[in-house]
Parts: sequence; C-alpha cells; structure tokens
Amino acid sequence: MTAVTRVMSKFRLAVVQLQVSSDKANNLSKVRRLVKEAAGQGGKVVLLPECFNSPYGTSFFSKYAEKIPGETTQMLSEVAKENKLHLVGGSIPEEDGGKLYNTCAVFGPEGELILKHRKIHLFDIDVPGKIRFQESETLSPGNSLSTFDTPFCRVGVGICYDMRFAELAQLYNRKGCQLLVYPGAFNMTTGPAHWELLQRARALDNQTYVATASPARDEAASYVAWGHSTVVNPWGEVIAKAGHEESIIYADIDLQYLADVRQQIPISSQRRDDLYAVTAVQQGSG
Repeated sequence: MTAVTRVMSKFRLAVVQLQVSSDKANNLSKVRRLVKEAAGQGGKVVLLPECFNSPYGTSFFSKYAEKIPGETTQMLSEVAKENKLHLVGGSIPEEDGGKLYNTCAVFGPEGELILKHRKIHLFDIDVPGKIRFQESETLSPGNSLSTFDTPFCRVGVGICYDMRFAELAQLYNRKGCQLLVYPGAFNMTTGPAHWELLQRARALDNQTYVATASPARDEAASYVAWGHSTVVNPWGEVIAKAGHEESIIYADIDLQYLADVRQQIPISSQRRDDLYAVTAVQQGSG
C-alpha cells in the first residue's frame, strides 16, 4: 500500500449535535460556528442533525419550510466551501410544488450541491400511552435512493425513520457504500429502546460504518429528542457517542479496517442469491 493510499483510506468524520431553537437565524449561525470548529479538528465529512434549522413537529414544518436552493442551503453551500469539506446538511423542511418534504442536502468542498435526499419512510407511529406522531399529516415521502462519492468512499443517506428499514441499507451496501449516515431525531420512547440498537444492526449486517446525528435534547420542546449522536464501526462497535447536550463527536473512519472485516467474514460473497434478493424496483427523483 502506498503512502497516498494509506492516507486516503482514513478520514475524520465529525457529527454535530446541535441545540435547535425556534430562532432559525440563531440555528444557522451556530451551524456556521460548529462546522468551522469541526473542520479545525480535522473533520473532512461533517454531519448535521435532522430538522436542524427549525423545531421538529408537524405544526412547524410549513412555517419553516424553504425552497432548495434557499436561505438555509445557501448557508450550507458557503460553509462547505469556506471549510473545504463535504457537508451532510442533516435535514430541513422543504417546500416544492405545494408539497412539503423532510430533505437532506449534501454539499461538496467547492460549495456545490451534490445530493438531495427526501425522507423515504414517513414517521407515522402510535405507541399507546407514550407517543403518537404522524409525519404524513403534513409531509410527502421522497422516492429515491441517495448516495454520493467523496475522495475517500461512497456514502449512503437516510433520514431517521429510514434507518428502521434494513432493505435500504442493504441496497446502499450493494451500491458500494462504506459509510451510511442518518440524521435523526428519535424521541424519549424510541431513543433508549432502539436508537443504538438499529445503528449497530445496520453496521453489522452490512459491514459498514454508520453515523447518526440527533438534535441535542430540549426538555421544554414539544418533541423531545433523545440525543446521543453515534458512530458505529463495521464490527458493530460504538466508536463515538455524544450525551444529550450540544456537542461535536469525531470518529476516524478506517476503510482498510472495513476491508479487513469484510475479508474475515465474507458475507457478501456467501449470500444465496439463488434463494433470495433485495432489489431496487424504482429509481425516481427526490
């Protein structure tokens, strides 16, 4: 392995756990500051939380929704370019054609928009006595798989509830992804029960790195996020984890280690494609 190959086989991922308020301008200002801080610590790919520019909730989506490009994505473009990094812009409420979407915009180091992922699986749940939430009351689903390439590896993008669907991660694996990112805002019911478990499952099943970015916890909010942004390695081990407060966590993504894990336990070549398959039946825009 050459020195250049060794360098390119590792990169630093930074995950920003943002304290989100009802003040959009303040949220965007904090993103600028925290992404700059992450870049200063060597972050080459930076991940922001779900719904980072507004409070999370069906009553807020229409009020805070923007076009893309718009105010928030213009800021993300500038920040990515200023800091020469790949910026996975968590998600924001997006308005397009009279519909609202929960959308992640990804920007490259020249400030270019390289991906727009609309949340595929809408968060409609009802746990009696604990939580009921229906994103579909206001949001429409996206209809495309979303991957992008960096100089280091290919990255697959999902948003929060997308992580519960193992098939999506399997398809990203088949498309060559070595890192899966899920901006998410699990709550105080599903968070302690499933947040870390799902991340470790997706990482282990697909022998990939998995990273999640949650908003920091705000006990006074109408929807209280669990926090605990996390990075898991291909062995299923948690290698970085936040508490519930605003913070940045870092993980050094080692693609040689990933390759070693896949060689040691070669599940990709041992699948029984003659018996079963997970396939994408549609490639749409959104």
